[in-house]
Amino acid sequence: MWVLVFFDLPTETLTERKVATRFRKQLLDDGFTMFQFSIYMRFCASRENAAVHIKRTKMNLPKKGKVCIMQITDKQFGMMELFYGKKEVAPKPVSQQLELF
Repeated sequence: MWVLVFFDLPTETLTERKVATRFRKQLLDDGFTMFQFSIYMRFCASRENAAVHIKRTKMNLPKKGKVCIMQITDKQFGMMELFYGKKEVAPKPVSQQLELF
């Protein structure tokens, strides 16, 4: 299961930039990796684990801006086609993450 967070946050004022930076940092601290500047993703071993990270993301939502949270299966994620310019590239393999209970 993959959790993707898409966002478009205002960054016109210094305060808005700080809020946007804090939101991105909170995603990174929660184990998300940057896919594109405003798209972050995280692999979750189960739906229950995904629900935990979605709940954390919702608790950290900024007051302004648009945020979308999407869940996709590993199979759907594997069907993604990535391009740099016109050149297709294979997605980077996901590093193994050890989960401690």
